[in-house]
Amino acid sequence: MPLARQDLVARLIRAGELEVSGSAPEEVDSYFDTERFRFHGPDGFEADYLGLTRYFGSVRAAFDERSIRRGIIVVEGLAVACQTWIEGRFVREFTHSPAGPLPPNGQRIVWDLANFFRFDEHGRLVEEWVRTDYRSFLRQLGAPGR
Repeated sequence: MPLARQDLVARLIRAGELEVSGSAPEEVDSYFDTERFRFHGPDGFEADYLGLTRYFGSVRAAFDERSIRRGIIVVEGLAVACQTWIEGRFVREFTHSPAGPLPPNGQRIVWDLANFFRFDEHGRLVEEWVRTDYRSFLRQLGAPGR
């Protein structure tokens, strides 16, 4: 029996909250097919589940006062598309920025993302595509040549 829309949405929201906060890593794993998961990001950035986990670890290390919120969410079968905003205060080196390691600038940063997710029949995330405005993101980070 297919998962209900509200179940997929609840799982998506909870997985994002846990990734951004860093709490309950064993629970985070339950929202993903950790063996098959693939991440497809801007500019050809590709990662598996471990790579995504490392990326969010770098976000948690570099940014305080982190939060995530979701906007419009569209569900069709096991596919979900949504608006996402991740925010945080840039207070320590960001080792995984699109421009390489960057020193903190103390500013509040907002990632404005369009996400597309694919779930499996068990409600686990198996694939994600992300689109974002890197120019705005790098400007906020204070990257040279932005």
